[in-house]
Amino acid sequence: MIKNIVETIQLTKMYKKKCSVTELNLKIPEGSIYGFLGPNGAGKTTTIRMILGLIKPTEGEIKIFEKKLIGNRDFILGQTGSLVESPSYYGHLTGYKNLEILTTMLGLPKSRIDEKLKLVGLETEKNKLVKNYSLGMKQRLGIAAALINNPKLLILDEPTNGLDPSGIQEIRNLIKELSQKSGITILISSHLLSEVNQIATHVGIINNGQLIYQDTLTNLQRQGESKLHIELSKAKEAFLYLKECHLNADLVSEEKIVLDSISKNKTAEIIEQLVFNKHSIYSVTEVRKSLEDLFLTLTQKGDLL
Repeated sequence: MIKNIVETIQLTKMYKKKCSVTELNLKIPEGSIYGFLGPNGAGKTTTIRMILGLIKPTEGEIKIFEKKLIGNRDFILGQTGSLVESPSYYGHLTGYKNLEILTTMLGLPKSRIDEKLKLVGLETEKNKLVKNYSLGMKQRLGIAAALINNPKLLILDEPTNGLDPSGIQEIRNLIKELSQKSGITILISSHLLSEVNQIATHVGIINNGQLIYQDTLTNLQRQGESKLHIELSKAKEAFLYLKECHLNADLVSEEKIVLDSISKNKTAEIIEQLVFNKHSIYSVTEVRKSLEDLFLTLTQKGDLL
């Protein structure tokens, strides 16, 4: 049975009388890339700060590596790497020197510096001043710093924020590589479903501080399955016929019905029967609800899946 590396139980954070996060129950499986999604201001960063012990929850409990955060903070953080919002660095120093300061502070071997710089693709830029790095390079240096203690859990808060398409692709590939080669459990927050869709194995969607979806990415994708839109004459009669055929159909108007996705052969068979029953077929269109549309519907309505 796969264990959860991170688990929150009824996690709540209030500022004055306003709830920023409400009774959140996250379950992040070991070895997963967990996409933590939500609009800006939904409560993602607040949740991450609570998980890292940077702010105290108002109520609820946090377990990491099956241990309570309270009482085990040093042990947990010793096996956790994080990049929250913008990376911290000394611009007047080189990439190598920035990581050297970290290894000295943490009492880690300096051999890890080149190892991590190579991992994030900065080995040839290690002697360059960080102030001369591109934004994408700074983000990669921040990830290298988060990896310096060989963590079992990596937490990245909006790691591609502000990057150009090339920088986004670099970070995305790096995250997938880290998961595949090192088996690290990765929590990545984002407000872009399209970004998470390309790398995540599991997804949690938060809106107004509440978790409205949590499952595998595959199950979320099933929510966006296609529909068959058929425009035809005598739609009501056609609708009743399709119901008799035990097909899931909706009567949209006097000239339109919508069917759940069926195979191409079944579609051809249905159209043939409708024509045989004297229906004029005006158009047959497959319409797929994109994951972006599904995400927007969920976050705008606040529905639970």
